[in-house]
Parts: sequence; structure tokens; C-alpha cells
Amino acid sequence: MIDHVKKRVEELFDSGKIDAFLGLKLVSGHVVPYLFDKKEELENLSIGDHRGAGDARYPLNKILIRLCREYADKRFAVLVRGCDERGLRTLFIWNQLDPQRVIPVGIACPDELARRCECLKPYPNEFVAGEKTEGVGFSMVRRWESLSLSERFNGWMEEFLKCIKCYGCRNICPMCFCKECSLETDELIRRGGFPPEIPIFHLVRAGHMAGRCIDCGLCEEACPAGIPLRALYKRVFEIMRDEFQYETGYTDSKSPLNVGSSIT
Repeated sequence: MIDHVKKRVEELFDSGKIDAFLGLKLVSGHVVPYLFDKKEELENLSIGDHRGAGDARYPLNKILIRLCREYADKRFAVLVRGCDERGLRTLFIWNQLDPQRVIPVGIACPDELARRCECLKPYPNEFVAGEKTEGVGFSMVRRWESLSLSERFNGWMEEFLKCIKCYGCRNICPMCFCKECSLETDELIRRGGFPPEIPIFHLVRAGHMAGRCIDCGLCEEACPAGIPLRALYKRVFEIMRDEFQYETGYTDSKSPLNVGSSIT
């Protein structure tokens, strides 16, 4: 699988289509993000460790935004999974990235990882390595939906009370690109408050992720309190789909909740 990725990236370097490749590298036994600026460096390329299905995953698209702003004349390839590709498509729509300067190098997620994430489409449209696996339904959402209204309310309040307001969910999210964050606006969320306002902090974020969340699950992985954020955002995705016929990353337009937004 990794040999196919290397071959594709080498072809892009040789053809002059890219100046660098943003992917993963094995360093001292750890998989970390790395910007390869020459094909000779690909010897230490990694695509993550699937053994635990948690995998070594990073918000490469978020890193890519910073690189493109810093090096305005450069073209990049970037390693993407299904969720990352959805993110790229959405970032193109929001003018955060220029599709003329970005070439995705796709890998399909293994079945174990797809099931763990309950991903509807665990592979990008165009991928160079891996095998397509079937999408998985949102059973984590159905578990919450099976509870009574009061049980759900109390359950989520208990989860939100675990929050230590570290902002890890926001900071790792590849779709958080606002110049000013509402989670730091005194009118909505008291800055420096501890414990955080419950449930306003997470409800504000969930509302702002409607039409933006690509279901990468990095927020839940980053949460030190173990709050099941993915179930919350998956439910928001379903509401957007059912009420507005909009699916983030699958629909080539801005969310109907954000039409007219001037964020650039």
C-alpha cells in the first residue's frame, strides 16, 4: 500500500506538478506530520499504523492552509482519507484553499478503522492505495436516540460536565478557520471561565459545525475528558441532511446556513 503512495508522489515530483508533499513520516518510532520537499525523503514515508484502528491521524488539511498562506507560489500534494477529501472539497468552497494548488493523494481506510469511525464513505473518490470498504451506519447516534428525552438530556449534561475547556476540539478541527472564534466571545462564552458554561460551550460549537463537520472524529480523539463528540456531530449531520438536503463534503456548495458568509 505504501509503495503505491510513494510511486504516485514521485510521479508528481518528477512531472513538476508539486513543490512539496504533506504527509506522514516515521521519526524515532513515532508517526508525525512532515513536509517532503524532495522525493528522496520519501524513504521514511508512513501512512499510519492501523493495528489499533485508532491510527496516527492529524489535521493535515489545517496544516496545509497555513503552508499555502506562507508559500503563496507553491503547489502541494497532501495525503487524504475519505474524511480529508470531504474536508478539502469544503475548504475549496470556503476559499480557504485553492484547488489549482492542491493535489490529493488518497488512501482508503481499512475496514477496522471504518467501523470504529462509523464512516459513511471511508475512502476518497480517487485513491492510489487500499481497498474500498462499505460505509457504516451511525449506531452511536441510534444508541442515544433509543433513550427517552430526559435520559438523553441528563446523559449529555453529564458528558458536558466533564469538559475542562481546553479548546482541544476546536484547535484540532480542520474545519475551524474563522478569524474570530465565537467560543472566545464574551457575549456568548465567558473567557477563562472554569468550569465552562454548560451546555452553552458545546452547543455553540455544535451549531457552528452544522454544515461544516466532515466527520473526521479528531475532536473526540483529542478530548482528554472522553466526551463522545462524534455522536453529537453525526446527529447534526443527519439533521442537515434531512432538513436541508445538505451533506458536508458531498455537496459542492456552501451550507444553506452559511450562504452569503464573507469568510475568506
